[in-house]
Amino acid sequence: MSSGFLALEDGTVFPARSVGAPGVAFGEAVFTTAMTGYQETVTDPSFAGQLVAFTAPMVGNYGVDDARLESTQPWVKAALMRRCGGDAWAQWLTAKGIVALEDLDTRKLVLRIRDAGAMRAAAVADENDLGPDDALELIRQQPTMEGQALVSAVSSVEPSVFNEDGRVRVAVVDYGAKTSIMRRLREAGAAVTVFPHVTGADDLAGFDGVMLSNGPGDPEPLVDEVAAIRDLLGRTSVLGICLGHQLLGLATGHETYKLPFGHRGTNHPVLERSTGRVLVTSQNHGFAVAPTDEKEATYVSLYDGTVEGFDFPELDARSVQFHPEAGPGTHDAWPILEGWVDSLVPA
Repeated sequence: MSSGFLALEDGTVFPARSVGAPGVAFGEAVFTTAMTGYQETVTDPSFAGQLVAFTAPMVGNYGVDDARLESTQPWVKAALMRRCGGDAWAQWLTAKGIVALEDLDTRKLVLRIRDAGAMRAAAVADENDLGPDDALELIRQQPTMEGQALVSAVSSVEPSVFNEDGRVRVAVVDYGAKTSIMRRLREAGAAVTVFPHVTGADDLAGFDGVMLSNGPGDPEPLVDEVAAIRDLLGRTSVLGICLGHQLLGLATGHETYKLPFGHRGTNHPVLERSTGRVLVTSQNHGFAVAPTDEKEATYVSLYDGTVEGFDFPELDARSVQFHPEAGPGTHDAWPILEGWVDSLVPA
């Protein structure tokens, strides 16, 4: 282990120790309140371009397992921890080329992000020639997350069959889809084909259902993707998750905006408006659909009133901002995926 530090664009510097790969990682500093699921977090494409601080006091204490991966590679720029809980985790991060810092005051860091908002930052490991002042100058040359269209960096390049057998045929539009989503669809009885983010409506309309996946970045620059969704609506059943929910919102005339510090963790309360039931959900997003009183808004965040779900019966389209596959997370929202697949089966 060797020295390192985290520098924020506001000039705040946190000393730390490097337990991962050497180098400098630039990105947006954010935090997740999940107590478990560290491997799932770093391999979730929705975290592309971000330095992720874990609020759990120890990370890595139950080892690593390839069965937990959400994609074939990590997408976070850096892992920020109070304590690295085991050699296996540190070795895995190092082998994957991920900058990782421990002995970092994550409580102070999270409070700073909560008060000032997510901001550009640099995680520096084993770079003796790069001091905080130099890092700060480089940080301010980096783009902000607002306005960034990142899905092209994480999406599939070609269509692929995830599994051939099933009682219904589902297309997943890959804006940065997590593997656990496809696994849950397969377990629910769907034959799943994954398509790149640029796929047009005509190539999707022949499926029994189309899932709009999660993904990173700002939804507003994705004008072609929104146009494709608008063209698809009413031609087959649609379910959006996370970024897919935001894109469905844009396609139906709603607005999105950047949250101050986002919703990331496995303990986010969401109100189901039709029943008054509260779901504890898994979330990972820095942008949201603006609050609305329109009847199609089926779920709302109990933190800030942002729209957490839509239902458009006349278009056979619905969405949720949270993650019903719960990888990782609570299982309150599990029935949503199975219920949607069941609805696709001909009567």
